[in-house]
Amino acid sequence: MKVALAQFAPVLGDVGRNLETHLDLMDKARRAKADLVVFPELSLTGYTLKDLAADVALDPASDRRFRRIVEHSRGLSVVLGFMEESPAARGLFYNAAAFVSGGKVLHVHRKVYLPTNGLFEEAKFFAQGRDFRVFPTPFGRVGLLICRDFLHYGASYVLFSGGAEIIITISAAPGRGVAGTDDGFETSRMWELMGEAISYFSTAFVLYANRVGLEDGVSFAGGSFIYGPAGRLLARAAYLDPEFLVHSLDLTAVREARARWLFRRDEKPEVIFRSLERVLRAPED
Repeated sequence: MKVALAQFAPVLGDVGRNLETHLDLMDKARRAKADLVVFPELSLTGYTLKDLAADVALDPASDRRFRRIVEHSRGLSVVLGFMEESPAARGLFYNAAAFVSGGKVLHVHRKVYLPTNGLFEEAKFFAQGRDFRVFPTPFGRVGLLICRDFLHYGASYVLFSGGAEIIITISAAPGRGVAGTDDGFETSRMWELMGEAISYFSTAFVLYANRVGLEDGVSFAGGSFIYGPAGRLLARAAYLDPEFLVHSLDLTAVREARARWLFRRDEKPEVIFRSLERVLRAPED
């Protein structure tokens, strides 16, 4: 399969303009003969929404703008970020990611870990997701994560235990610190280390799509990447600058990695479950 990572800078609060960018880049993915295009976190709205969350939130099942993306996905799979408000939970706004394919919404993931420290204020404005799930796609079993979810390795473990062959993370990660070895950032290396470790020990492809641009005084780092199921970096986009990164994946590499490294075969999630139950039930010191 061929994957495209659409590393770009959404316009804060302008769903209409961002929608047109999505449709244009989906067409670009088709011209590149890509099977899947992945957009960054909150790609439909911009990231630093704060009180704007209520104005840009939408229901993917009924919103006419979202339906345009769904209808445009025939012959293509798309992962995008948006602010979700469900009819079943009015007034609750979720930082969400959708996997859309062949004119259908296959899955919606709500961000679980909401950073609220320093320059991050997500839990002040967003509701918290409660679940991680693996779901079937035209390319195998896939799991979605949003930004900070990826840095909590338990989230990837759940996807690994569920049999994920591709783990997709969409992100809006700023660049901070000077790495000293290349043109990247210390924080960029943090994400890459996680990508290397998760891909190796989950024997799965890891796709990471980050945004770029300056928004509300925050500079986003870019550096989107793809790791193969043996922990090897396959492709990486530029830091800071927009890029449309296209790369071919050999899906048989998952089978080969799992035949060689038996992490998946020998995993015992029931033991982990019982151990976590004991931790949660233990009295506080």
